[in-house]
Amino acid sequence: MSIDELVMNYEKEIRMSFFFGMLAVIAIWELIAPRRALTVSKTVRWLNNLGLVFFNSFILRLVFPVAAIGVAASAQQNGWGLLNNIEMPIWLAAVLAIVIMDLVIYIQHVMVHAIPLLWRLHRVHHADPDYDVTTGARFHTFEIMLSMGIKFCTIVLLGPAVFAVVIFEVILNATAMFNHGNIRLPKNIDKVLRLFLVTPDMHRVHHSIEDDETNSNFGFSLPWWDRLFGTYRDQPRAGHEAMTIGIRSYRSAKDVCWISGMLTLPFKGKISDYAINRRSWNDSQNSDK
Repeated sequence: MSIDELVMNYEKEIRMSFFFGMLAVIAIWELIAPRRALTVSKTVRWLNNLGLVFFNSFILRLVFPVAAIGVAASAQQNGWGLLNNIEMPIWLAAVLAIVIMDLVIYIQHVMVHAIPLLWRLHRVHHADPDYDVTTGARFHTFEIMLSMGIKFCTIVLLGPAVFAVVIFEVILNATAMFNHGNIRLPKNIDKVLRLFLVTPDMHRVHHSIEDDETNSNFGFSLPWWDRLFGTYRDQPRAGHEAMTIGIRSYRSAKDVCWISGMLTLPFKGKISDYAINRRSWNDSQNSDK
């Protein structure tokens, strides 16, 4: 049995084990060494954030009966994609696939901030008034569907091995929960770690209420793209304990903490002057993000 066949047989078990295992580790870490004091009910946020995750998973199964590994297997069988037409060691092809797919995620993340229609979807993620492990999986259903479509297109064009796709998804989910964790790392460890991995202190800046801070640190797993493309910001101006998390225009619990509010949030309000297109910021300009 090949490694791809083995992974396909146990793909669900692999992904679920890493998801729930990482969720438990970060949740316990948050209890032991929290970085910030939470501002709203953790019970309400967790029930609704995780409820949205399970709702999204159900909808994805209906809309996309074929998972990413199925697309990768089809691409491999039909010789689709760059990596299926280049001779190279399997380990090198896997590393290239994971790095390139991470770059695509970075570009996608910038685009959902830069295009007002897509920002309407993505602001569900940013509207969370607190920042913890569940924030990393909190996305609007339509954005999850968009991400899946982009992932399928990337797989067809790139032609990664099935096991490389599973490794990428496991890494992406694990790092998203890690770097959204309300956890404290020693400064010297964070300084070194963020050279290779997006850390909680690095990504937390991206969830600031301040527009120019929100439009920085777009990386999810690898931190190199922000440094390479000039979107890296080291620290928030107010400091991690004092900074405000969320979106200025949406602060009520019914809009940002309950599933009903999250699902309808993209259809509320008007974005008249989009944040990422501005060159300077002040409080009077922050009408919406």
